[in-house]
Amino acid sequence: MLRPATQSGGCAFGLAPAGRGRGTRHARLGDRNWRLGRCRVQGRVCASLTASAGAAEEPRHRRMSNWGGLGGDYDNKVYPAKKLCSHCGLCDTRYITYVRESCAFLHQHIDELEERVHGRRRDMDVEDELYFGVFKEMVAARRKEPIAGAQWTGIVSTVACEMLQRGMVEAVVCVQNSERDRFEPRPVIARTPAEVLAARVNKPTLSPNLSVLDAVERSGIRRLLFIGVGCQVEALRSVQDKIGLERLYVLGTPCVDNVTRAGLQRFLETTSASPHTVVYYEFMQDFRVHLKHDDSVVGGPGNTWEETVPFFGLKTNLLKDVFAPSCLSCFDYVNSLADLVVGYMGAPLHWQWVMARNDAGLEMLQLLRSMGVLEEQPVMSRGDRRQAVQQSIPAYDAALTLPMWLAKMLAVLVEQFGPRGLEYARFSIDSHFTRNYLYVRRNYPHKLEAHVPEYAKRIVEQYELPSR
Repeated sequence: MLRPATQSGGCAFGLAPAGRGRGTRHARLGDRNWRLGRCRVQGRVCASLTASAGAAEEPRHRRMSNWGGLGGDYDNKVYPAKKLCSHCGLCDTRYITYVRESCAFLHQHIDELEERVHGRRRDMDVEDELYFGVFKEMVAARRKEPIAGAQWTGIVSTVACEMLQRGMVEAVVCVQNSERDRFEPRPVIARTPAEVLAARVNKPTLSPNLSVLDAVERSGIRRLLFIGVGCQVEALRSVQDKIGLERLYVLGTPCVDNVTRAGLQRFLETTSASPHTVVYYEFMQDFRVHLKHDDSVVGGPGNTWEETVPFFGLKTNLLKDVFAPSCLSCFDYVNSLADLVVGYMGAPLHWQWVMARNDAGLEMLQLLRSMGVLEEQPVMSRGDRRQAVQQSIPAYDAALTLPMWLAKMLAVLVEQFGPRGLEYARFSIDSHFTRNYLYVRRNYPHKLEAHVPEYAKRIVEQYELPSR
């Protein structure tokens, strides 16, 4: 089962001991390049980036030629995590010094950070916490009047804009797209609601959100909202006490199966009838990919339309290798270390799934409620995912694709009788965790025990996996 989504983490294993080897060498190079204000990657001096229109210029990062998932093969020569780097951006800053202890895939430590961030670890004997992590409140919600151009209804944008306007934060780290490519991520330090709204819509390619941390520190920002995904948030939580912030809020989105820019293009061309007009897409709870089109991106008059394609009709045999290796090793689908998580997979169709994990998350949720812009309903759960998950394991390995007429029929049946609400969320988590567990076991068996979190092991143990 294929489910590309937003931005995700990876699995990188094994740095040399402190004082020796590539990891320490890169840390020293990072400090040296910070002092010099420049860097060299593959023999070239990197051009400087701008955090946003109103922000100070960033240092010249030691970044790869395919930075931000811009296509081409993954470069294994520069970053400590090598092939499985998720390009979260930490190593583009002076905080590369702490990568060995901070990277989600060099040092898996979600359980330790849960206790530090939320005050306790998840209770793995409670099914909802086993799957979704620590939380204080979980609801289905949506804006009464959606923000124009938002991917869902605009809850994430609303929180960020309101926190800026009320002075709760001085800036928001979010991701706009570059002027040259609507799918090329451009991390920014947004200081105005207009800059936040320019970051609407998920970017389905790897994005180095943390690459702006040097600029955050240098600018003197003391109150910050960071919007990002699990691998980015785990690294950020590991170094947040070193940034000099008085207050950090983290708004997370669930995340899975990101791609390089070249991989994204292959997905669009094998899935959509009009790949060059797609402006965003999402794999939704009705077991269909929803693709939004706008012909203005190819010089048209601005006609918009939506296209749906059933999961079961995707050309899996052509798409198995488009996902980032990092995402095939990730076990933090639900962004366990964010304060507030906003997604969709645990909510009914056309609603958003909102989890406040701690007091900071409740503060953001109450902010939304005080504005009077939300309608809410309790979360629900229906159906039984287990048989569908078990069947998906060999089907994914075999890269099965159904004829489109049969795929459409099956999508209707599964939508009517399959898992819904929180059970759909568990279905999605189970499907990806079993797939990723097999990926790590097959490719990095000596790292399996240390890398896979205990909660993921318990989830995977419910299923019968192939022996190889």
